[in-house]
Amino acid sequence: MSRDQTLAEKVMSRLVGRAVYAGEFVELQPDWTFSLDDGIGLVDRYFKTYNVTRIADPDRIALFYDHFAPADTPQHAYVQRLGRKLAERFGIKRLYDVGDGISHQIAVESGLVRPGQMVTNTDSHTITVGAVGAVGCGIGVAEMAFLWAHGRLWFQVPGSLRIQLSGRLRPGVTAKDLVLWIVKKITARGAMYSSIEYHGGALPHLGIPERMTLCNMGVEMGAKFAVVPGDSVTQAHYAGLGIDVGSMVQPDANAHYVAELQFDVAEVEPMVSAPNKVDNVHGVGDFSDIEIHQAFLGTCTNGRFEDLAIAAQILVGKRLAPGVRMIVTPASREVYLRALKEGVINQLVEAGCTVTTPGCGACAGIHQGVLAAEEVCIASSSRNFLGRMGNRDAAVYLASPATVAASALRGKITDPRTVLNC
Repeated sequence: MSRDQTLAEKVMSRLVGRAVYAGEFVELQPDWTFSLDDGIGLVDRYFKTYNVTRIADPDRIALFYDHFAPADTPQHAYVQRLGRKLAERFGIKRLYDVGDGISHQIAVESGLVRPGQMVTNTDSHTITVGAVGAVGCGIGVAEMAFLWAHGRLWFQVPGSLRIQLSGRLRPGVTAKDLVLWIVKKITARGAMYSSIEYHGGALPHLGIPERMTLCNMGVEMGAKFAVVPGDSVTQAHYAGLGIDVGSMVQPDANAHYVAELQFDVAEVEPMVSAPNKVDNVHGVGDFSDIEIHQAFLGTCTNGRFEDLAIAAQILVGKRLAPGVRMIVTPASREVYLRALKEGVINQLVEAGCTVTTPGCGACAGIHQGVLAAEEVCIASSSRNFLGRMGNRDAAVYLASPATVAASALRGKITDPRTVLNC
């Protein structure tokens, strides 16, 4: 007998071809399957090992070069070359090359992913696409190779956690502070293999960029998906792209949730996640004596235009603190171009920032910002695990773009409200 469904259950039901519910194991073909330059070499190896000469559906595949962008070693350049050859051989038309940006960012800003769709990718932060009412998750490279070849893969339908957000963020407080606050409340394992559904009166005040930040860090709570059901904000996003998405899938009124939580976002203050656990979150004031060596603004969590703009607002006409370097990595070429046209890049560079190629940049410790031993970095990233930015003997604190910029200005972790005069 059918019963009311959550958004995740509805999306997966469409792909399976029947009603499915939390806990079921199903086989389906996602609407999109993305792959990245950090795993495409292994896809090529699997295909050679198992003599794969054709793929199921090249029109549902997109390849993104966002991790080794641009290539930092001959090996990574070779892997990227393999990927270009794979795309040509199998007729994959969507290849976003070096400089185009991060997969999740491009998927949302371009309208490639639509509400109600499901996306898989060899990157756990594909959960970010939940900002537009889609569901996304990371899978392994072996699973990706199988999905390319056969078009279908098994999944377990996740149970859903409903989070009701009321109120409105106060001045100087951002979506990054909100999601760090939620991580603190829920913990890093509090939403294990769940689909987080965000609801409530706070959402109309959060645009798509803020929703991307909110959904992005769902995986830091253990979630499979994190999603904001489509609404007027979602409609406006696609209308701005000239896309009519029509009616958008919504959870049913009496859907079953594993838990329901309520938070008033007006209670949130600027937050900081301290090494080496993402849920080690405290108010920014607890770290006011921590001196920094590097500030990093970018990533799929907070590398959007709005993030660069708030940093520029703080830094315009000023200079970084002596001994502090600040790396700015736009999330995509589109973000970079807008920031150039609106003068944001000029303001950041004049303040002493270094702007790098759009992509994942220093976030995963690959290049373009690796830390030295005993250095302290404050970053707008999503993770501060031991060694995350390339050195096990460095310390990484996570915060909002505003806090990152204010800290770079003062030379120590700083409440942005003191700079913004909030």
